[in-house]
Amino acid sequence: MKDIYAELISVGDEILYGQTLDTNSYFISAELDKLGIRVKRKVTVADNQEAMMRAFKEAEDNADIIIITGGLGPTKDDLTKPLLAKYFDSGMKLHEDILEDLRKRFAKRGRELNELNKGQAELPEKCTPIENKYGTAPGMWFEKEGKVFISMPGVPKEMKYMMEDTVLPKFKEIFKTPVLIHKMVKTVGIPESILAERLEEWENNLPNEIKLAYLPGLNQVKMRLTASGEDEKYLQKLIDQEVDKLYEQVGKYIYGTDESNLASKIGELLNEKKLTLACAESCTGGYIAHLITSNSGSSEYYRGGINPYHNDLKINVLGVKKETIEQYGAVSEETVIEMAECVRELFGADIGISTSGIAGPTGATKDKPVGTTWVALADGKNTQTKLYHFQFDRQSNIEITSNSLLNLVRQTLSSK
Repeated sequence: MKDIYAELISVGDEILYGQTLDTNSYFISAELDKLGIRVKRKVTVADNQEAMMRAFKEAEDNADIIIITGGLGPTKDDLTKPLLAKYFDSGMKLHEDILEDLRKRFAKRGRELNELNKGQAELPEKCTPIENKYGTAPGMWFEKEGKVFISMPGVPKEMKYMMEDTVLPKFKEIFKTPVLIHKMVKTVGIPESILAERLEEWENNLPNEIKLAYLPGLNQVKMRLTASGEDEKYLQKLIDQEVDKLYEQVGKYIYGTDESNLASKIGELLNEKKLTLACAESCTGGYIAHLITSNSGSSEYYRGGINPYHNDLKINVLGVKKETIEQYGAVSEETVIEMAECVRELFGADIGISTSGIAGPTGATKDKPVGTTWVALADGKNTQTKLYHFQFDRQSNIEITSNSLLNLVRQTLSSK
């Protein structure tokens, strides 16, 4: 059973200008993956005849399936239909049934078809039309020497309907593909290079059916294991065996798999130990609270949080001593200790956590450059602190601070 490859072509100057986000290729890739069809390349091309014709030819040379989105509108800058007619050396044909359907749609809106709209019913003779339930531009299906070309509108709602109603079911009939199984193993608190070094022997001895990819993030590394073959049960068994080996070797860094996230793992641990959590966030501005409450059921273990960004709120609302901030500053170990202990008491939680740092790009001093960050965790018996010196942009500093503190919570709960 041979692998089937697809190439995706997104057409439109608006995508290249950064005015429109290409969500279509994301959706299409995910759906093709479910069928075991491998996306080999994604290309975005301008509304330009030369660029589009070259993209068509390269895609045909590289893939079995070519899926094109965009450029099917009724105006002169929409080039996909006439260029596909030229590419396939095809004349044009007026489809009376499509034209009649357009008339009825426009009549319902109290409008009449103009010549541009009527042109939507004219398609290359060598294509099979694909119904568009939500728009005026039909899709097109071409076949050439075992290769399949699909052209669909760039409007996501219209494209999704065509994919789900026509394209994907037809792919299931035509293509017999290998089984693809993905498993994502998520780690935190270990750099990619060190993780890869520790797993070198394991990686070198992976079964031939399994491929590994490292996907690094901010203080997190995901490992994607992909199994390919014909026997789904056998492949799933292989994946499970390798995941078990990962837990044996780097289990203390693994917080979950697939759809789980770090905050949800902490929720599981808090529920398991019947403990509650409260946050006092300064430099992270509520981002940790957002991560926690994004998970359903978080009210069971999350008491609440406070964002005392200004020092007067740290003092007058949270309860940090004025002398502490005056002597050590807001970004200091002494301050985050009091923040964590105060929020724990104020919210009646078992565990209090806190952040204070300089996210940037402004606010730095000679002694405390951008990225200087203190975090703390207080559980009523002990208070732990960590100092970090991050070197990212503002948003990344906020995210990596949040991930680092959540990992401290995870480690603390796991050791209890």
